[in-house]
Amino acid sequence: MPNISVVIITLNEEKNIGRCIDSVKDVADEILVVDSFSDDKTEEIAKSKGAIFIQHKFEDYVKQHEFANKKATYDHILSIDADETLSENLKKSIGNAKKYWKHDGYSMNRMTNYCGKWIKHSGWYPDIQLRLYNRRKGKWVGVKIHERFTLIEGSTKGHLNGDLLHYSYNSITQHVNQANKFTDITAMAAYESGKKSNGLKIFFNPIYKFIRNYFFKSGFLDGYYGFIICQISANATFLKYIKLKEIYKHHKQNDEN
Repeated sequence: MPNISVVIITLNEEKNIGRCIDSVKDVADEILVVDSFSDDKTEEIAKSKGAIFIQHKFEDYVKQHEFANKKATYDHILSIDADETLSENLKKSIGNAKKYWKHDGYSMNRMTNYCGKWIKHSGWYPDIQLRLYNRRKGKWVGVKIHERFTLIEGSTKGHLNGDLLHYSYNSITQHVNQANKFTDITAMAAYESGKKSNGLKIFFNPIYKFIRNYFFKSGFLDGYYGFIICQISANATFLKYIKLKEIYKHHKQNDEN
């Protein structure tokens, strides 16, 4: 039976870190918090809960996860965000996987709490995440904010019952502000990868995004907040493409000057 290092990446997570650590204690042989120099009580709370706390300058999520993986004592790692917890069913599933380890990595469903409501549709659920893995069997990859752990070819993967519970936005305003921030990042990432924007993408892609999430992915079943989520997601698509177009325009003007 392998030992498991639970790894948590933080920055100013005093509101979440205690709840997160409490939820993983039953399955963890080590709890490691890798912090990007928080200036709140994250360190104090994490240490009071028995976690190992180290600080490391943040460059991007992939590099931060890779650093955390290297600092973990054990090869078998459960990667969890500070605003996430394990449901009781997921705890049991992880315990069973630990006792009868069969695969190189395990995925799980993530369910998000939005303004106090659990979202079960809208393109947000099941939001499958590979979070329990043997670090020797893969690596963290991705661009900017879309990081993920990917198993190497030939590895095996299982899926665990239960939900990873994600406590996301406390208000619609917070969601809107985050969408604006993230679209700055995704637009630049799209530019750096050579993707282009045009009028058709600006007009049709947000419409498609809303229709897909609200109707095909049953966002309407999430009620009022389902509509809000689908609308903000569509607007984020719109923002990404107009920001991408502005980036190209800016670089073209600089080249001409």
